[in-house]
Amino acid sequence: MSAPTKKPTDNPSNNPRKVLGRLSLPERTFVADALRTETVGGVLLLVAAIAALVWANVPALSHSYETVSHFHLGPSAIGLDLSVAHWAADGLLAVFFFVAGIELKRELVAGDLRDPKAAALPVVAALCGMAVPALVYTLVSTVGGGSLDGWAVPTATDIAFALAVLAVIGTSLPSALRAFLLTLAVVDDLFAILIIAIFFTSELNFAALGGAVLGLLVFWFLLRKGVRGWYIYVPLALVIWALMYNSGIHATIAGVAMGLMLRCHRHEGEEQSPGEHIEHLVRPLSAGLAVPLFALFSAGVVVSGGALGDVFTRPETLGVVLGLVVGKAVGIFGGTWLTARFTKASLSDELAWPDVFAVATLAGIGFTVSLLIDELAFTDDPVLTDEVKAAVLAGSLIAAVLAGVLLKIRNAKYRALWEDEERDEDASGVPDIYEQDDPEYHRRMAEIYEKKAAEHRRRAEVAGGAGDDDGRPA
Repeated sequence: MSAPTKKPTDNPSNNPRKVLGRLSLPERTFVADALRTETVGGVLLLVAAIAALVWANVPALSHSYETVSHFHLGPSAIGLDLSVAHWAADGLLAVFFFVAGIELKRELVAGDLRDPKAAALPVVAALCGMAVPALVYTLVSTVGGGSLDGWAVPTATDIAFALAVLAVIGTSLPSALRAFLLTLAVVDDLFAILIIAIFFTSELNFAALGGAVLGLLVFWFLLRKGVRGWYIYVPLALVIWALMYNSGIHATIAGVAMGLMLRCHRHEGEEQSPGEHIEHLVRPLSAGLAVPLFALFSAGVVVSGGALGDVFTRPETLGVVLGLVVGKAVGIFGGTWLTARFTKASLSDELAWPDVFAVATLAGIGFTVSLLIDELAFTDDPVLTDEVKAAVLAGSLIAAVLAGVLLKIRNAKYRALWEDEERDEDASGVPDIYEQDDPEYHRRMAEIYEKKAAEHRRRAEVAGGAGDDDGRPA
């Protein structure tokens, strides 16, 4: 008997790949846990930014803000006599970038980025989402005769702030779009780190750099040997950070390097890899303390009518605003569309291209890393630094409002998709949408429906019996 002829649709290679399709269950679980923490951290970040603006702009408080921000502490003998604001930018943000390094490693070995075909979309979208804002800034600043030093400021996306906006406006964004936003931010963080390391390192202390590299090698060796104990790794991490700071390379690079060294694939019998376990422990510290404190001592710019007017007239600040609002949306949307077009992929049936544009607009919220790059780019011009900070705040606010409007328009559709993703009628702990191919699921559902049918029959018999009694003569 000859084998049946396969139809073209039976060959998976002939089926178009879906862009922003449903996540696998493990990936969905990881994304949900990560975004839950980032959302809480984003709300704290939002509160910290507002508190900084109030603290810096209320006349009775503004002097104390400057005093606290510029208060120095730390051992000067090893070059660490830093201001509070400096500690927040170089010290606390190292924790943020440590988590970013773990996220990136996990995506590369266990997440979407491990598959080159799946990785192409977020990587191209993120690269376009960084290149176009940089081009917009460069064009605006060149035409206006401004400084080109801030070209990298509008290239960054702040995932925590973006998720805080989602929490505030109450949109039920499907997990595929949330995961897309998270992956964009991870890739974005990677290239932001490279930008900081390459373009904002002026002088190198090779002795300190050699010590930092040696410390990283010891860190890596201990991890590979399976040595455990926070009392070993935390002091070693502090030494590596201090050496990296004194080397002239931005100290946050040390956090990224250590994050990338952690093992993020699971061995047999492991519920979590060491990287996932440590990320689970450190992410709340990063999102709930490190980043909000950085925002508190970085977002405190004096805002006045004249200052806000300057944001839209000075070439550097206008370039930042347009880079975040226009450049990010056009870059990410264009990169996604081009990738889908030239890889013959099609958009998920549940979504439309306006959904991608709305998320791309949301990615225009550039806060934490944008503020950091601003401080590095205009370190010799404090006035321009503050003006660009105001531009980052203004651009992020405009992007948040636009994204909120666009997402609200489609919120009914998002809510229906979210409810489908969350439905668990058999109470198995796994959403029904992931159990469609499991015979046990269908057996459980058949039992549930049979019990419901039996209950309906019983109620009908009771109601019928009551009707007969009512019809009898007294």
